[in-house]
Amino acid sequence: MSKSYSNTKATLALAKASFRSIMRSPSAVVFTLAFPLIFILVFGFLGGGGVHVDVAVAPGSDLQNPVIKALENISVIRLVKDKDAAEIRTALEKGNYDAVIEVQRNKAGTPAYMANVTYTSASLDKGNILKSVLNNLLFTLNSKDVRPTVAQLNESTVKGRIYRTIDFILPGQLGFSLLSTGVFGTAFVFFSLRQNLVIKRFFATPVSRSSIVFGEGIARIGFALLGAIFIILIGHFFFKFTLIHGVITVLNMLLLALIGLIVFMGFGFVVSGVAKSESTIPPISNIITLPQFLLSGTFFSIDAFPSWLQPISRALPLTYLNDAMRKVAFEGAGLWDVKHQILILVIWGIGIYAVAVKVFKWE
Repeated sequence: MSKSYSNTKATLALAKASFRSIMRSPSAVVFTLAFPLIFILVFGFLGGGGVHVDVAVAPGSDLQNPVIKALENISVIRLVKDKDAAEIRTALEKGNYDAVIEVQRNKAGTPAYMANVTYTSASLDKGNILKSVLNNLLFTLNSKDVRPTVAQLNESTVKGRIYRTIDFILPGQLGFSLLSTGVFGTAFVFFSLRQNLVIKRFFATPVSRSSIVFGEGIARIGFALLGAIFIILIGHFFFKFTLIHGVITVLNMLLLALIGLIVFMGFGFVVSGVAKSESTIPPISNIITLPQFLLSGTFFSIDAFPSWLQPISRALPLTYLNDAMRKVAFEGAGLWDVKHQILILVIWGIGIYAVAVKVFKWE
C-alpha cells in the first residue's frame, strides 16, 4: 500500500535547498550581514553623540521666567513641556531626556528665580553641554540686569543607563538588513523560479503552491534570524550594545525581526509580480527600500528631520520596527509595551499581502 504524499516533507526539503542556495549567494551575505556590520563597526568605533539636548520642563515651573525664555532661543536646546513628573523621571533614567529643569520665583526676593536642574548619568556628554549653556546664560542674565542676581542655579544628577551611539545604530541596521533580505531576496528568487520554469515543473508534481511559498519563506526567515543573532551578539560583546534583560531581550528582538521580515517579504512578492524582467527588479526594489533606509530613523532620529518630512517618516513600516527594537533593547520594554508599533506593522502586512495576491504570478 503506497504512502500518501507529504507536503510537509516537501516544504522542509524546499526550505533546506533554498537555505543552501542563500548561503552560497554573495549578494544575500552582503545585504544581510556584511553591509549592516560595516556600519555597526564604523559607528561602534566612532562612539559619537548628538547635536541636540532634550530638556524636560518640570510640571509647575514658571514658564514666563527669563531662563526658560532664553533657553527657547538656543538652537541646541529642545525643551519638552507638558509631561508629568513620573514620566519625566522614567525618561530621565532611560536617557530619553538629558536633563529636567524647574524654575520657580524666589519668595525670598533675591535672587528673583531659582533654577533647579537634574541631569542623568545616562547622558553625561549632553549634560555637560547643558551645563556650559546654562552657566553662560545665567552669567549673561545676571550681568546685564540691574538687580544683583536674576536666577540661581542648583544642579544634581540621577543615575541612569549610558546611552551609546551603538544603541541607536544597531537596531536601525538590523531593520535595514531585514528589509533588504525580505524585498530583494524574495523578489529575485520567485522571479527567477518563474522565468526558469521551475515553478511550472513543480506543478507537475504533487507539491502544493503553499509548500513552495512556505519552503522559500522558512529558508529566508531562518537565514535572516541567524544574521540578526550575529549582529546583536557582535554589537553586545564588542561595542556594549545594551540588552536590558539579556536573553529575554534578544528573544523579543528576534520576534520583532520575524514580524518585520514577514511584512517585508510581502513587498518582495509584489516586486516579483510587477517586474517585467530581472533587470527591473533592482530599481523597483530600491524605490521601496531606499526611502525607508533614509527616512525611517536608521542613522538619525526622525525628530531631527524637518517638520514637513516627519509625517512621511512616521508612515513607513521600517520606522516602527526600528522604534520597537530600540525600546525593547535599551528601555527593557516587552512586546506588549510596543503593541502600537506591532499593530502598525500588522496593518502594513495585511495591506501589502492583499496587493501581492493581486499582482503575484505563478507562470
